[in-house]
Amino acid sequence: MKYTIKPLIYSFFLSAILWSCGSTTGVLSTPIENIDTSPLKESELTEAEQNTWAHLDLVKDTIPGMSVDKAYTDIIKGKKGKTVIVAVIDSGTDIDHEDLDDVIWTNKDEIPNNGKDDDNNGYVDDIHGWNFLGDAYDEQLEYVRIVATGDPSAHRYEEAKKKYESEYQTWVGRKTQYDQIAQAVNNADETLAKHLNKTEYTIEDVNAIKSEDQNVMQAAQIAKNINQNGLSMADAKKELKKIQEQVNERLNANLNKDLKGRKTGDNPNDLNDKPGYGNNNPRPSRKDESHGTHVTGIIAAERNNGKGMNGVANNVQIMAIRSTPNGDEYDKDVALAIRYAADNGAKIINASFGKSFSPHSEWVRDAIVYAAEKDVLFVHAAGNDSANIDVAKNYPNDAVGTGPEVADNFITVGSLTQSYGSDMVSGFSNYGKVNVDVFAPGSDVYSTMPENEYDLNSGTSMAAPNVAGVAALIRSQYPSLTAAQVKKVLMDSGLPIKAKVTVGENNEVKSLSEISTSGRIVNAYNALIMASQMANSK
Repeated sequence: MKYTIKPLIYSFFLSAILWSCGSTTGVLSTPIENIDTSPLKESELTEAEQNTWAHLDLVKDTIPGMSVDKAYTDIIKGKKGKTVIVAVIDSGTDIDHEDLDDVIWTNKDEIPNNGKDDDNNGYVDDIHGWNFLGDAYDEQLEYVRIVATGDPSAHRYEEAKKKYESEYQTWVGRKTQYDQIAQAVNNADETLAKHLNKTEYTIEDVNAIKSEDQNVMQAAQIAKNINQNGLSMADAKKELKKIQEQVNERLNANLNKDLKGRKTGDNPNDLNDKPGYGNNNPRPSRKDESHGTHVTGIIAAERNNGKGMNGVANNVQIMAIRSTPNGDEYDKDVALAIRYAADNGAKIINASFGKSFSPHSEWVRDAIVYAAEKDVLFVHAAGNDSANIDVAKNYPNDAVGTGPEVADNFITVGSLTQSYGSDMVSGFSNYGKVNVDVFAPGSDVYSTMPENEYDLNSGTSMAAPNVAGVAALIRSQYPSLTAAQVKKVLMDSGLPIKAKVTVGENNEVKSLSEISTSGRIVNAYNALIMASQMANSK
């Protein structure tokens, strides 16, 4: 589920340029009556709060986190519970990361690097998971693959063609716009550096400029406008370069009808072709393939080891499965990844990916049913299109549209910001009364990045692993509960927020109960209480 450039970023740069030119006895649940009277967080988050906000408590900290810290302090109290295997189906995961290397699953039935399938599971030397992509990285979006067939009878061909033509023009336009903006910022930077006779200058230097040269004053105004939006000229140049790279990547790879991205030698339209394709290395193919590493850290980064950050769950093993390229995943890879996870002991699958076209969606639904039969909980990110997915198509799913669900193990997660109140739902988050179950922290979430680094990322891709982490806590502490029961706990124990929020591209005002099945935000503290009650009533 790739980051996409939002119009807000463009508007910021454009305005900067245009302006210049013109068992828990004794432990109580969070009192419901306190939730919607909680004071708003008025001060800026400290760095510590920013980096841990998803673990904080709404009532105590006035931040809509999941009360993870409170759960550890008041309920878990050092109890490790049973080890739970969580499969992360994603891009490559840095299994050698300093904060992840001790929580990676190892297949004990496989002898490392002997070139044999010792456990007869169909995958040779799958020590820590599997890489269904092999050496591939860049890929087309699914609707581009459909258009590239040139076959009018292909899955939703006319719809795909219309979307491709629209999106291609949009991104060509963005390339032109960002190239122009970058040129203006670079020219302004060069002008100021020459006028000030130094390449590194401060906003105080810029504010002190007095000149009859209109080019100099125009450059100074650009720098001032950018500074007012919290960036230096150096920051702006860096951000613009990154955006230009993303735009070029979208045009040259994701929207390129001629791209041949698949490297595994199999037929992606034949579920049974070339079994065991790919390889046993689930690591990122390059440093900027960071999505899977970030997702994994949210769930399972080793707690209290003095490094980086704490994952939600304290006793998990991560099964790393690489199936999401720089583009849309193939249905075949997803279906086989789900089956691999279920067959090899995963009790939770995190799926932080999605797309709007899925030619073989039935393969994936069948795999979800298979996982349900193996008692595996499937946690899925709702998507980042600001769309109502009760109307807009979104895959994978456990139903056709808003029809009957094929399994009871599938939970879809929307994203929250740190701001309790009307802005609580992330502007990018998808929503839906039927197809989104719960909301959880997803904006500016701090986690692991490849090569022992850490950073903030945003997306429902971050909200899903927060929920997967809570699910792992439940399954660890109360292993008798089924996947379906864990889903019920996650949905029923969340905080039932009554505050109105804005959602979608048009900022519609809705309640959480109008945009999700549960109307709740996930809460680890309350979930463990409810799980205890459910387990003890068996």
